Amino acid sequence: MASARAGSAPSFAIAFAVCCLGVCLFSIMDAVMKGLSLAIGVYNALFWRAVVGTTMGLVGMVALRQRWPGRSVLRLHMLRGAVVAIMAFLFFFAVTRLPLAEAIALSFIAPLIALYLAAILLGERIGRSAILASLLGLVGVGVILSARLSGHYEWRALEGVAAVIVSAVLFAWNLILQRQQAQVASPIEVAFFQNLVMLAMFALVAPFLAVVPSMTHAPMIVAGAVLASTSLMCLAWAYARAEAQRLIPVEYTAFVWAAICGWVAFGERLTLTTLAGTILIVAGCLIAARSKPALAHVETDAA
Repeated sequence: MASARAGSAPSFAIAFAVCCLGVCLFSIMDAVMKGLSLAIGVYNALFWRAVVGTTMGLVGMVALRQRWPGRSVLRLHMLRGAVVAIMAFLFFFAVTRLPLAEAIALSFIAPLIALYLAAILLGERIGRSAILASLLGLVGVGVILSARLSGHYEWRALEGVAAVIVSAVLFAWNLILQRQQAQVASPIEVAFFQNLVMLAMFALVAPFLAVVPSMTHAPMIVAGAVLASTSLMCLAWAYARAEAQRLIPVEYTAFVWAAICGWVAFGERLTLTTLAGTILIVAGCLIAARSKPALAHVETDAA
């Protein structure tokens, strides 16, 4: 069964490209959500996005006649949804206090942590090329941050730095859960349950915090939900077809898109250090793309 599946799977190049697309869409979504969070608050931006995302996912589940998952898969959906809900709140709290590109750069400790979590939780062997790719990406992040972190932060910015670092640790765990989830659930199921669990968590405090937004914010809420669900499905599809350690370095390309979105949407200036760091980050991803897997990707039952 596993060998037949492996033989019929698309090539790694296609999975790599789909993963890149997913990260790009996520970065655009980050920019949309930053604008929305500044306008209506982080909680309401995430709550109403989850409402729209859950509705869209339910329509997709019914249209595609997706069956309700078994108990073990449902536990995995609930665990990842809870992790993502906390991670997302902390990250979007951070981007209301930091430039988008800087918040993304700080979050890049996550893929390095996730490489080792992949070895512990998924039984994947960490190849030298994967380690080199991640370290090269981190050097690129260091180059970028050298210009950002040389001055003095105000208290609001320090709160943002703390929030994004905690979010990054959760994101590392999320990357591994994403890999496990992709092995046992379809992309539409992954997107639906992530939105559903996030909505359930945020709904607990809705009587105290939820505010019906103005219709002028509706397009951004819908755009955020569409981008989030589409990127989730792209990443679920890619992670079902390639090892986590080979796709995780693709997360570094998020900085490239964040720098562009930050410049276009919020007037954040691109610098020479940003460009130099971006070159190193992309080089790391290319090394990861060309490396051969040390071991066939592991199937998991998410038990």
